[in-house]
Amino acid sequence: MMQVFRSAAKPVIILVTVSFFIWLVWDLSGLGSGTGSIFSSQSIGKVNGESVDIRMFDQRVQNVTQEQQQRGAAMGLDQVQEIRDRVWDETVRAILLRDEYAKRNLTVSDDEVAEAIRNIPLPEIQQVATFQTNGQFDLEKYQRWLASAEGQQFVPGLEAQYRDQLLQAKLFRSVVSDVFVSDAGLWERFRDEREQVKVGMVRIDPQANVNEQSGAPSAADVEAYYNQHRDEFKRPKSAFLSFVYVSRATNASDTAAALARAQAVHAEISGGTPFDEVAKRESADSVSAVNGGDLGELKKDGVDPRFGDAAMKLPLNTVSDPVLSSFGYHVIKVESRTADAFKARHVLIPIEVVGDHRDRLDAVADSLETLAAEQLDAIALDTAARALNLPIRNVGPVAEGSRVFVPETGQVPDAGVWAFQAKAGEHSPVIEAPAGFFVFRLDSLTQEGIPSLASVKADVEAKVRLQKKRAEAERLAESLAKQAAAGTPLADGAKTMGFEYRELGPFARLTAPLGSPTLIGTAFALAKGQVSRPVTTEDGSSDPAIYLFQGLERVPADSADFAKNLATIRQQALQAAKRSRVQAYLTALRESAKVTDRRGEVYKTAAQNAAASTALQQ
Repeated sequence: MMQVFRSAAKPVIILVTVSFFIWLVWDLSGLGSGTGSIFSSQSIGKVNGESVDIRMFDQRVQNVTQEQQQRGAAMGLDQVQEIRDRVWDETVRAILLRDEYAKRNLTVSDDEVAEAIRNIPLPEIQQVATFQTNGQFDLEKYQRWLASAEGQQFVPGLEAQYRDQLLQAKLFRSVVSDVFVSDAGLWERFRDEREQVKVGMVRIDPQANVNEQSGAPSAADVEAYYNQHRDEFKRPKSAFLSFVYVSRATNASDTAAALARAQAVHAEISGGTPFDEVAKRESADSVSAVNGGDLGELKKDGVDPRFGDAAMKLPLNTVSDPVLSSFGYHVIKVESRTADAFKARHVLIPIEVVGDHRDRLDAVADSLETLAAEQLDAIALDTAARALNLPIRNVGPVAEGSRVFVPETGQVPDAGVWAFQAKAGEHSPVIEAPAGFFVFRLDSLTQEGIPSLASVKADVEAKVRLQKKRAEAERLAESLAKQAAAGTPLADGAKTMGFEYRELGPFARLTAPLGSPTLIGTAFALAKGQVSRPVTTEDGSSDPAIYLFQGLERVPADSADFAKNLATIRQQALQAAKRSRVQAYLTALRESAKVTDRRGEVYKTAAQNAAASTALQQ
């Protein structure tokens, strides 16, 4: 059959890139439903000893980047890094899976591939109108097209993808072949979803309910805690940066320019130009602009208050004067209205940096480009700051893999990626963010590890203080528990000691408002009227509080409903168990692999590449 497909095949003109899982057929629903020098090395890393060719890796990154750009996505260093990470992960996984196919002697015949291509069309193909009848995918139409000369052009591109997915399906089937769920396990799961309890709760917070004197740490306490808990203070590789910043905040002239433009829009519409025509051409709201500014029906309370007030007062089918909101100036036309909603069109003119103001900012950005950007000399930032009368600010530590956050402006794109490609003293390109223009200098990098006690003394003191206060909170909780055991209602004892008492529920285990498995388990273990011992969240939660619970009500799960729906419950649980098994298998496969990632060595900043190129020419 495959030979029939290939016989009329022409050179591939379209490569299908959308991944899908063929495993759907086997009832595993849910599993499928910056620039670096490519000549610096032929290998960007290894997976279990197998080299990953850098040229092929860069080509895959470039393909994904072009796809993103064609969709209109911005493509800075952050986005390129995300694409590289994704392509690397996919590359590692592909190599590991291929090795697994070989170890297990898994193969796929040409007939199996051909059968899948004919009968399991890709999801995007099913959406093509040509292959639909009365709005539904028509398999016969697809198969006729596939047999045509036009359809044959797709086949070579599909073969490899289908073959790989069929191999994945066989591998995953073997991985889950022994998955089994017992009726007892199903009942436990059903009970967790349906059984409900209501409890009384007292939460004793060491920070709020214990006085400061109880937590004062001594020098010996601090040193002992640090020595016993050194791993708590382990820090990731981090960057310390200096930067200069030119604000792009709008001023009065920008506001005046936006108002003038909005007034011109109003005049044009009032002069007879159709509202929708002007909206398509002038509105900054790209979503509504394509529909002539149509916003559909909106609730007054669901929009900017000034916009909503204007829309509720404006006579129907008239054009408003410019209305200022948090988004800019709007020219509005209300087409219908109820007591609390309206249907309207608008043209949005944002307030943005324009005219002479923009020219001045661009000139400063050009000066930054000349004086500091991408310089390797550590004093370049100081020189630019003096020349442009800009303060030098500092930020750090910035952990590797995180974004740079500047308190005055928020997150700054690209700087976090650049910092870990740069060398100490190196300067970034001019980074254009919504809030302004930035140039960063990498002052230093600290490697991953445990800092000295002196450098984290304040953090250690805080932890010791909390530890002491928590011990006091536990003593108070034990006292309250003893009162409850002697017959004092938990609510009354809590009130006497100054603690808040709350009632929670009814709630099920899977919807419990407690967050911690330890707390949930304690709440469900209580009989009516029973009071728990003090309990803490020792299961990974950062909550330092001490809890006491009292059982108030219990609503058991309906065993008759369980028996009635057992077949459906078993099928759903089985699919979930299979998905979990496959995910665990893939995780274990990656963790056991020997992966060498050389991307950090290969990809350099533009300044480093320029310096290297200059050195080669000398």
